[in-house]
Amino acid sequence: MHRALFSIVLSLLFLLNVSCADKSSEKVIIEPQIIPKPAQMDVGDGVFELTEKTTISFPKIFSSPSNFLINYLKKGANFELILKEPEKADILIEVDSLIEDEGYFLDVSKKQILIRANSSTGAFYAFQSLRQLLPPQLESADSFKKKKIHIPVVSITDQPKFTYRGMHLDVARHFFPKEFIKEYIAYLAMLKMNYFHWHLTEDQGWRIEIEKFPRLTSHAAYRDETLIGHYNSTPQIFDGKRYGGYYTKEDIKEIVAFATEHHITIIPEIEMPGHAQAAISAYPELGCAGEQVPVATKWGVFENIYCPNQKTFAFLKGVLSEVMELFPGEYVHIGGDEAPKKQWQQCAHCQKLIKGLNLKDEHELQSWFIKEIETFLNDNGKKMIGWDEILEGGLAPNATVMSWRGTQGGIEAAKAGHNVIMTPTSHAYFDYYQSDDQGEPLAIGGFLPLEKVYGFNPVPSDLNNEEAKYVLGAQGNVWTEYMKTGEQVEYMIFPRMLAMSEVVWSGPSGNKEENYPEFVNRVENFHDRLNAMQVNYANHLYTIKGAVVKRNDSVFYELSTPTKGKTIRYSLNADASLYDYSEPIPLSEDGTLGNKHIIGAAVYKNDSILGNRFVQEIKIHKGVKGSVSLNVEPHPSYGAGGKDALINGISGSDTRYGDSEWLGFWGDDLKILIDLSEERQVNMVKTRFYHAPGQWIYAPKTISVTRDFADGASLNTISPIEPDPESTVTTVSLKLKTPIDKQIKKLIIRIPNFGVIPNGKQGAGNKAWTFIDEIIIE
Repeated sequence: MHRALFSIVLSLLFLLNVSCADKSSEKVIIEPQIIPKPAQMDVGDGVFELTEKTTISFPKIFSSPSNFLINYLKKGANFELILKEPEKADILIEVDSLIEDEGYFLDVSKKQILIRANSSTGAFYAFQSLRQLLPPQLESADSFKKKKIHIPVVSITDQPKFTYRGMHLDVARHFFPKEFIKEYIAYLAMLKMNYFHWHLTEDQGWRIEIEKFPRLTSHAAYRDETLIGHYNSTPQIFDGKRYGGYYTKEDIKEIVAFATEHHITIIPEIEMPGHAQAAISAYPELGCAGEQVPVATKWGVFENIYCPNQKTFAFLKGVLSEVMELFPGEYVHIGGDEAPKKQWQQCAHCQKLIKGLNLKDEHELQSWFIKEIETFLNDNGKKMIGWDEILEGGLAPNATVMSWRGTQGGIEAAKAGHNVIMTPTSHAYFDYYQSDDQGEPLAIGGFLPLEKVYGFNPVPSDLNNEEAKYVLGAQGNVWTEYMKTGEQVEYMIFPRMLAMSEVVWSGPSGNKEENYPEFVNRVENFHDRLNAMQVNYANHLYTIKGAVVKRNDSVFYELSTPTKGKTIRYSLNADASLYDYSEPIPLSEDGTLGNKHIIGAAVYKNDSILGNRFVQEIKIHKGVKGSVSLNVEPHPSYGAGGKDALINGISGSDTRYGDSEWLGFWGDDLKILIDLSEERQVNMVKTRFYHAPGQWIYAPKTISVTRDFADGASLNTISPIEPDPESTVTTVSLKLKTPIDKQIKKLIIRIPNFGVIPNGKQGAGNKAWTFIDEIIIE
């Protein structure tokens, strides 16, 4: 940024920081704001008064969930509910066999609280809803000092939309202590989620005690050092510190018991055949080469995978036997993802096995491998889950598919009659950035804001009603390459887990544009509860969203913020004044700074700033007023800004490819048609490509621009692209030798994909990603 522009930005930030004294009054909750939203809720008049004299009655089969409420009130308010016979109880819990297993009925009147459920789980979920009708201070021990608790009169009938409502946590890239795992499970239970997918093994560490193979914990659980900063950083730097840890069998038994009390089923994941370098480091005979390899110290996909021989199957069956003894749930997750086949291609035993089993290739060999493991699990009364790569080479007969590379794998599995859990990167990867704010903690990349999670529908439109029955639900995934502490995990899951819980319990929103603002208001209210729980949540509710809009050949900039009852104030360019935003801001090609504009803004409530300041630079180049069309759509995970982001005058981040300006395409050759709306002289086309081979992202090798002239003639300019070795961003400038008397209205830009990633590189054998930024036309 030029020095003059930088000075303006500083001035804008100073102006936005000026505020009057906070005159905000205490927030009054008019009606219950429960997350996830109940199926049916009717709010009445008045309140039920809960005191230390309040009585309770419940049947023996509901002792566990009832004790949750008793202990919750005792801890937070020092109220001890008094046990009474049903006819004299102020809080009455009853069995109702007509209610669905996980459903419940909760009725709060002025005289009594009545809860009905068919199962202990349903009663537990009723208490979670009741919990959100209570003051948030109760979440902290001995923090509620009043003599009465007022609970609003309300009647709720509720049941879940999906049977599988899950969250995942990777404890292998970074290890988290037992107490945090229990906290994580408690978060899930509070939001009526019922599955915890525990990712226990990886290239970078083995985290579960297996008595038969002690080197898994003495050796494979620890790595010599860990990568510092991002994988794409050049050069890569390591901390030189031994790192690791594992859960003993006693730890796991304690965690499983805690999960059971909270109506959470734990799904352990033991990765195979890939992501196995830590295990192979401990037992080299499990790999095809039989050579000693280290426990991985950086992230990515590694070529060391299990060799499909008898030693490996004896090892895995021994491991799984001990795992099945520890986890009573019906599922075991076996991974199955990202298994490079290079070593199998070079392994004489593997090639002999392919021939002897009459298999077509290494993909079918992996399918055979997975089927062998599934048979073992089924024989021991367990069901197998695998990532969607287990579809390649043929799906195991009884497998459940966890679809992560989009929804297509889930669609294929459902159409084949297999159960599916949807967890696509586009909507369910909580390790992605959740804001464009440059101050966000380091993350792997991507862009997944709260609103996109809320808008997720786990059932693709490609499925008919019968096929849709195989979609069990959805899950949020938390991969921890860039999360070293529990606090960082909390920041990445909250509030996005609130949105996912609503998707899987309440069902997808039928009208996101109408329903999302109401959801955001409930999230804002939920912040008080998270504060009381001392949760390190991300708060982007007071951020500003900006968008370039075009009307009648004019360009405007629109500002919005998701919460109600707030004011946006902004300043434009060198103008020192602050204005209350009420309508889109007009932008011209010849403003104070020429064709550049800098807008500074912030969200205010009662003259106090909420959230971070917003600054955006916009360049009104010759393409901004035009329109753009693409031969292929951006990938759902990397298309937040849509095609118009290519010519909206806003450049993407210099360090992150996953914001709302960069567009990502997986393996596609691009053809971009830009209509300038009027004939203009064009001399230059500029754009930027992201280049990060460690994440399968490659700048293309060439770019071409074709100009069509009014007289029917056309010119084509093609240019090679050389990635910048010192940067993840490669800038391309094409000087167009256009005759001075020629004007054009349309440009066609062709960008061939890099192609297949070569051997020896991360993602070898896969098509490369292309990421493109603003196309500037001068």
